[in-house]
Amino acid sequence: MRVADIMTSPVTGIAPTASIADAAQVMLNSKVSGLPVISAEKRLIGIVTESDFLRRVELGTQKRRSRWLDLVRGTGKQAEEYVHAAGRKVEDIMTANVLSISPGASLEELVRLMQAHRIKRVPVVGDNRLVGIVSRSDLMRAMLRLMPTASTGMSDDETIRKAILSGIGDQAWVGSSSIRVSVHDGVVELFGVVSHDSQRKAVRILAENVPDVRKVIDHLAEVEPMTGVYILHETETGR
Repeated sequence: MRVADIMTSPVTGIAPTASIADAAQVMLNSKVSGLPVISAEKRLIGIVTESDFLRRVELGTQKRRSRWLDLVRGTGKQAEEYVHAAGRKVEDIMTANVLSISPGASLEELVRLMQAHRIKRVPVVGDNRLVGIVSRSDLMRAMLRLMPTASTGMSDDETIRKAILSGIGDQAWVGSSSIRVSVHDGVVELFGVVSHDSQRKAVRILAENVPDVRKVIDHLAEVEPMTGVYILHETETGR
C-alpha cells in the first residue's frame, strides 16, 4: 500500500497572504488541525497548525521570559517570537521548509518520517505540486479497512494449525520457546513453555490474527530463566 492509497485529496489549503483569522476559521469549519500553505501555482510553501495559535497576544499566552534570558537569547530570537505571537497573516506564523512525501512512497517510509520528526501530518507532493495530505488518522482508517472482521470459512483446522506454526517460526522473539498447537473446529489451544509473559501474549495474538480462528485457549507456562520459577497461565479469548 502506498501513500496515494490513503491520503486525503483534494486537500484544503490556504494562501500565505490570508489572515490568520481566515486560517483558524477554515480549520474549525473543516475539522482539521493543520493547513498546507500553497502558492497560486499550487506549490507547497509551508504549513500552519493548531500549535501556531497557542502563543498569541490575543490570548495573553505569548512567551514571557526574564530580561536576563532575553539578553542571552538575543534580539533576533525575541523579534521572531513577537512575529509569531502578533503576526496577522499566515505567512507570519507558518512553518516553512516543510517535510513532504511523494504519493508513491510506502506506508513504512511515511511512518518512519512521522516518527523521526514527531509530526502528525505530511503534505503529499507530486511533480512539485501539492496533491494531498496524509495524517495519523488516515493510517488508522487504513488499518481498520485491512483488519479481518469476520471468518472466511475457507480454512480447515489443519490449515489453521500450520499457519500458526509457520507464523511462530518466522518470529525472532520466540527464541528457544517450545510451543505446540492444537486446533479443533477453529478453536486453538496453545501448549508449551515460554521464557517471558510478553512471549506468551505475543503467541496468543499471533494465533488470534490467523483467519478463521474462533477462539484461543492459552495453556502456556512461563519459566523465569534466572530463577526457574514455573508459572502456569490459563486464558481464553474469542472473536
